[in-house]
Amino acid sequence: MSDGKLRGKRAIVTGSNSGIGLGVAEAFAAAGIEVVLNSFTDRDEDHALAKDLSDRHGVPVRYIAADMSKADDCRALVEKAGGCDILVNNAGIQHVARIEEFPAGKWDAIIAINMSSAFHTTAAALPGMYDAGWGRVINVASAHGLTASPYKSAYVAAKHGVVGLTKVTALEAAGRGITANAICPGYVLTPLVESQIPDQMKTHDMDRETVIREVMLQRQPSKEFATVEQIGGTAIFLCSDAAAQITGTTISVDGGWTAL
Repeated sequence: MSDGKLRGKRAIVTGSNSGIGLGVAEAFAAAGIEVVLNSFTDRDEDHALAKDLSDRHGVPVRYIAADMSKADDCRALVEKAGGCDILVNNAGIQHVARIEEFPAGKWDAIIAINMSSAFHTTAAALPGMYDAGWGRVINVASAHGLTASPYKSAYVAAKHGVVGLTKVTALEAAGRGITANAICPGYVLTPLVESQIPDQMKTHDMDRETVIREVMLQRQPSKEFATVEQIGGTAIFLCSDAAAQITGTTISVDGGWTAL
């Protein structure tokens, strides 16, 4: 999908040592984009992941540990990376409970990691994008940034907030070669989701295909998971010249969930 103009650009992808973030990083590296991987851990395997991505695609790839629950870490990530042309705010966590039973600490952590981190990294990255006259801010929100489900108060609130932040970023950066958009996935087949399938099969006494269709993808009309490759392809499109006038909006990759 890349026309070659993205080669040599630098992208920071938060929460990218697995799942959607790693899928986006893979798509970027394949397009010749320099990539900065991130998570809160600082293990040998994190740095090995960066080396593997670099070796396979022939582009610089680094891993920088930063705790996205901490404002200073978020801003330091951008500084340590040397700034970026493309910022993908993807880091996120989840907790499920009724509002009256929702632990205050879990609420604070989800708001910090899923929403506030995007504010801090964006604030740190925009000045460099302004100087360059080009930039892409891509926030990985969720179908839950556009609709709601019970027992997910913090996650839904954070993802709605990310969509709002995306719109404000787009308005402030308009006319300066910078776009800001949110990708809103439905259920994506990540290693975390894959690991939940056997337990769901046992709980509901269903085979794999039935539990996916009737339980996990109940609200996803296509009855198919989105893939990390599809999210990565969407991110590449948003970075392309074809998307230069797409800003301040959401792109749903949810199998029709939000059409209901």
